Amino acid sequence: MEVIPAIDLLEGRCVRLYQGDYERSQVFNDNPADVAKQWVDQGATRLHIVDLDGAKVGHPVNTQAIAAIVQAVSVPVQVGGGLRDRVGVAQLLSTGVQRVILGTAAVEDHPLVEQLCKEFSGQIVIGIDARNGLVATRGWLEMSEVKATDLAGQMAQLGVAAIIYTDIHRDGTLAGPNLDALRELATGISIPVIASGGVSSITDLLSLLALEPLGVSGVIVGRALYTGDILLKEAIQAVGSGRLQDIPPDLGFSSFA
Repeated sequence: MEVIPAIDLLEGRCVRLYQGDYERSQVFNDNPADVAKQWVDQGATRLHIVDLDGAKVGHPVNTQAIAAIVQAVSVPVQVGGGLRDRVGVAQLLSTGVQRVILGTAAVEDHPLVEQLCKEFSGQIVIGIDARNGLVATRGWLEMSEVKATDLAGQMAQLGVAAIIYTDIHRDGTLAGPNLDALRELATGISIPVIASGGVSSITDLLSLLALEPLGVSGVIVGRALYTGDILLKEAIQAVGSGRLQDIPPDLGFSSFA
């Protein structure tokens, strides 16, 4: 299982939100590219970037910081937040981003998703962010009546590369992943599912590993890495893929807290 560090960008800085609340943000570093390099040095094989400003306004905002991250690391970078038209998607992919993540557009504009999947094959991922099983949109600021499981099935039929599932109630809380919701989602589709939200310990990661046969191929970890509750090197050793052969044995964790 791939362990994917998250870098959330707000006004060009690396932050974490609590349950998606913009008013409850904590700044961890003013230079996201430095954060990205540290995660890669510790074995990350992919980075997950969220443009929080972009998610709120509906178009990419932190493009300069994203481009700096892409230039600073040698691993694939996936980016979400505010991608609701072809222009924004193409703009990010042109910077070297490997995969882009659509959220609101997946609910509101299925023809756009289908078009992008054909034009940018293998590079379109859908982020499904849910509260109580229903999908939230527009930076988690609005709720839809769409069930997460229904949306996942529709997106799989359109040809998306993967689904990232986030339980908003658990995001940033270190309360553990929603295993039941992930199991239900993964069993209903045949494309990979990436878990996100609430991971607080190696035990949480091991519990997710039990869902790998169902298609849960990766896990995004945020706050727990920044607080030091999870050490990335240990997480990779516990559950899966990484570049541990490249990591000096004495490399420790440098806390961002």
